[in-house]
Amino acid sequence: MKFIKRLFVLLLAFFLLFELVLFASGYQYLNKLLRLTILQGKSGPDINDLNEFPSSTVNNGIAHPWLKSSRYGKLTLNSSEKIGADSYKTSALLVIQNDSILYENYSDDAGITFLSNSFSMAKSIQSILIGIAIRQQLIGSVNDPVCKYLPELNNEIYRNITIKHLLWMASGLDFNETYSSPFAWPAKAYYGTDVNATVMSPTIVAAPGTLFHYKGGDTQLLGMILKKVTQKPVAQFASEQLWSKIGSELPAQWGTDLPNGMEKVSCCFYATARDFARIGKLIMNKGNWNGFQIIDSSYVQSAVSPSGLINTSGLFVDYYGYQWWLANYQNHPVYYARGILGQYIFCVPDIKLIVVRLGHLRASKTADEMPADAKLYLDIGLRFSN
Repeated sequence: MKFIKRLFVLLLAFFLLFELVLFASGYQYLNKLLRLTILQGKSGPDINDLNEFPSSTVNNGIAHPWLKSSRYGKLTLNSSEKIGADSYKTSALLVIQNDSILYENYSDDAGITFLSNSFSMAKSIQSILIGIAIRQQLIGSVNDPVCKYLPELNNEIYRNITIKHLLWMASGLDFNETYSSPFAWPAKAYYGTDVNATVMSPTIVAAPGTLFHYKGGDTQLLGMILKKVTQKPVAQFASEQLWSKIGSELPAQWGTDLPNGMEKVSCCFYATARDFARIGKLIMNKGNWNGFQIIDSSYVQSAVSPSGLINTSGLFVDYYGYQWWLANYQNHPVYYARGILGQYIFCVPDIKLIVVRLGHLRASKTADEMPADAKLYLDIGLRFSN
């Protein structure tokens, strides 16, 4: 019994020391990270994390369900496509052409009404919201400096950074965008309790507007600007000016931190596959929704045009615009939103095709910066569109 008591005291002392170190170092969020990952047998975040975090509702308006093509229910994946989709644990695959659903399929753990984590597809939604704010003259121009709207950032680090630099992921700031480390920016922003604080004291690694370096901190700064100019939570602005105007069938949810209630705008937008497809339609129609202009077409054109910068390898960036990924695939221009676990909204404008894929796994990137599994879903959409 003495041994057990001593062991208990030792373990308790170790635990208290561990918690003290976390508190003193600012890494208290590791408690939640460990509880939601390793202690649940997971290696990281998941698409069904909605109930694990606080969130704000993004309300919809009058729902306008998608039409169904005459071929709906008649199209099936071939054996190799099914094996590929299953291997990446696809939870939803949706193909829409000319505003009509050609094909949709859901896994056993999802369904038509399942709200999936967007992960970084939220960055593309944040870009749309910035475009809306510019159209409403809440933001003057993408060329405005960040400190015009966030005067607390009028310092040597931020003074020369513009909104366009943030949209291009070219702030020149280092937010340590490493997904394998529990101490890096993504983990701190995802599991922490003050997401805005994670962008307040970075280091400068390049002159603003010169180098493409993908990082969620740039997007979070856009969210801070949006909240400041609208004087509203980001989710509320998204409800009023986007989600309620595009016929969404269900309310969405946007994950927030605590205790500030700030949206984690670089990730964590939860919606259905059918409603994510509406984002694709809006962008593919140059910001117009059934005759109503939500975003200026000029902004959308810039959003889906390459920045023309260089990346950290010194290569020309022809694959990224304003928080939207770009590609040319099978002689079709493609722009798309994407998330780390294989969340995609593909737009193929020349044939009015939208493909949404949600799931649990993503392949590695290929030489053209497009993950290998993305080509699988595009191939399926292109085959069904013929």
